[in-house]
Amino acid sequence: MIELAEAAGTPQWVPSADDMASARITEFTRYVQGRYGIQAADYMDLWRWSVEDIAGFWWMVWEYFQLGDAPVEVLASSEMPGAKWFPGTRLNYVDQVIRHARTDRPAIIGLSEDCPARELSWNEMLSRAAVLTSTLRGLGVGPGDRVAGYLPNIPEAVIAFLATASIGAIWSACGQDYTAAAARDRLGQLAPTVLITADGNRYGGKEHDKTREIEALRAGLPGLRGTVLVSRLGRTLPDALDWNEATEDVHAPEPPTLTPEAVDFEHPLWVLYSSGTTGKPKGIVHGHGGVLLEHLKAVALQSDIGPDDTFFWYTSPSWMMWNFQVSGLLAGATIVCYDGNPAYPGPDALWDLAARTRTTVLGASPGYVLACEKAGARPARDHDLSALRQIGITGSAFPASSSIWLRDNVGDIPVSSISGGTDVVSAFMGGVRTVPVRPGELSAPYLGVALEAWDSSGHPVRDAVGELVVTAPMPSMPVAFWNDPDGTRYRDAYFDMYPGVWRHGDWITRTSHGGITIHGRSDSTLNRNGIRMGSADIYQIVDTFPEIAESLVLGIEQPDAGYWMPLFVVLAPGLSLTDELRNRIATAIRTELSPRHVPDEIIEAPGIPHTRTGKKLEVPLKRLLQGADPERVVDRTAVDDPSLFDWFAAHRPPDLGTN
Repeated sequence: MIELAEAAGTPQWVPSADDMASARITEFTRYVQGRYGIQAADYMDLWRWSVEDIAGFWWMVWEYFQLGDAPVEVLASSEMPGAKWFPGTRLNYVDQVIRHARTDRPAIIGLSEDCPARELSWNEMLSRAAVLTSTLRGLGVGPGDRVAGYLPNIPEAVIAFLATASIGAIWSACGQDYTAAAARDRLGQLAPTVLITADGNRYGGKEHDKTREIEALRAGLPGLRGTVLVSRLGRTLPDALDWNEATEDVHAPEPPTLTPEAVDFEHPLWVLYSSGTTGKPKGIVHGHGGVLLEHLKAVALQSDIGPDDTFFWYTSPSWMMWNFQVSGLLAGATIVCYDGNPAYPGPDALWDLAARTRTTVLGASPGYVLACEKAGARPARDHDLSALRQIGITGSAFPASSSIWLRDNVGDIPVSSISGGTDVVSAFMGGVRTVPVRPGELSAPYLGVALEAWDSSGHPVRDAVGELVVTAPMPSMPVAFWNDPDGTRYRDAYFDMYPGVWRHGDWITRTSHGGITIHGRSDSTLNRNGIRMGSADIYQIVDTFPEIAESLVLGIEQPDAGYWMPLFVVLAPGLSLTDELRNRIATAIRTELSPRHVPDEIIEAPGIPHTRTGKKLEVPLKRLLQGADPERVVDRTAVDDPSLFDWFAAHRPPDLGTN
C-alpha cells in the first residue's frame, strides 16, 4: 500500500508556466479584470470574487461566452429556494451547440464492443435532429411535453435530446441497465408523449435483447402516442417507427436546418432522478438557462475543454455525467459515446478506447481505477495515451493511493476529481488547470459556488470536518421537483437543517490551502465515542488491500445505546477471509487512521449493493441492520443486485427483530 504520509504530502501535479498562460480560465480572469477592474492574483482570489458578487460573476459568464444581448437583470431574488435568475431572458440550450458546428472534426464518436467506431459529423448530428423535430411534432409533441429515452449510451441518444430540447419539449432518459419496472417508476411520472428506445446492445461480449422490456415499459406509459426504435440487434417492435425513417428526409434537396425555439430562462430542459433507493425516485427539473451557464463554466472554464478536445466520460443516460458530457458540444469539443463494458475484453479496455479515439479528457470512476490497479494494468505502457492531457474522476470518494497510481501508470497529467450531483447536474468542486493536484483532495471549489464546511451550529470551519453547504444560489439548482406543487419535497431535501442554505449531505474538510477532502455521506457518519469519521476514510485504507475487491462499513446505533461497527469485505476471486487478513486490516486502520474506528467485526460478504449509478447503499443498509423491514427500507428496482439485501438482512444482529 502507498503510505498515507506520501499521499498527504506535496502535490502530485503542479501546473507549468504554459498551463497557467494557456488555460481558458486565465483568459477569463483577464476578461473579468478588464471589465470589472478586480485584482485576482490566483484562482482562489477569482473564486472569492465570484461568490461575493454572484450576479456580477454570472453576468461575466454570459458576456464572455457571448450568449446574446445583455440581460436586463441577472438575479432578481437570491432567496433559496426560489432564486430568480435572468427574468425576461429567452434562449435555448441547443443554440450554443449549433454555434460550434464545424467541418474539420466530428461532433460524436460512437463506440461499441463489436463494431468499428462511428464518426458523426456536426452536419449529420444537427440535420438528423432537425428531421426528428418534425417527426416529434407530427406525433403531437410541443413545448412542455415530455420525450422519454430508454437507450444505451449511443449517438442517437444525443440527437434525440437535441431534437427534444430544440422545440421546448422536456427530455428524460434511463439507460437500458434499468429494468422496465425501474424505468417506469421514473419515466412514468412524466406521462411522456413519445418514447425513443433501442432494441438492445452488446455488453460484456453478450447480446442483450431489450424488446420485452420495452414492451413492458410501453404498457406502463398509457399516454404514449409513438415509439421510435433504434436497431442495434436487428429486432423489431410493433407500431414502432424506425430511427432512420424518423431522422432522414430523403426528399430534401439540402440537409434540413435545426432551428431551436426560444424559451424562458427557467423553462424545463430535462428531468433527472434521485437514486430512489428509499422511495419513489424524485424527478429533478433543470432549466435551459441554468444548465447552459453552469455547463459552459464547468466544461470550458473548470475542465478547460475546448474545440481541440475529444471528451470521453464512461457513463450512461441514467447518470448526470451523460448530461455533463453532452455539454462538451457547448464548447465545440468532440464527445465519445460508448455503450459497452469498460473492462471487456480486459480490465484496461477503457484505456484502449481512449488511445484509439485520441481522447484528450477521459472520465472514469474510482472503482474502475482501483480495479485496474488490482489487475496490474499498465495503461501508459500498453496503450498510446500521448493525446491524453487530463483524467476526470467522480462517483464516490477517490483514494489518494489511486490518484498516485494514475500518476505513476498513466502519466504526469492532472487528475481532476470532481464532486457535485444530480441535484445541480454539475460539480461543486473539482480540478482546475491552474491549481495543483494533491492526492486525496479535490483541488478547489468551482467558481460561483459559495461552498463552505459548517459545524452543527452553522459556523464555517477550516481544517476540520463539517457539513457541505452552499450559501448562495447557483443557476443550475433545480427549477423544481416534478409533482411537487408547493415545493415541500424540494425544501425538505436541501434546506431542512439550515433554512435558506443548501445542505448537500456530505461531510467535507476545507483545507487552509483551498482544497477539499470528502469523508462520505453525513447521514452515514461513523460516530465512535463522539469521534466522527467518514466511511470514505475507511475505504481509502481497506480497498487498497489486493485481497479486497470492495468494502462497506456501517455504524449501527443499537436499542441499548450500544454501537456496532461492522466492516463487510468482498474478497478477490478465489480468496477467503482469514484471521491473518482480518488482523492486517484492523492494524492498518488502527495505525494509519484511528484506533477508535477499528471495526467490531470484519465479515466476508458476497457483494455490496449499489444504486444503479454505482453508489454504495450505506444508509438503507444501516436502516436494515437496525431492524427495519427489508421490503420498506429500499426500492429493489433501484438497486443493481437486490438479492444482496436478503444476504445482509440475514446477517443483522438477532436481538434487533424488525420494525
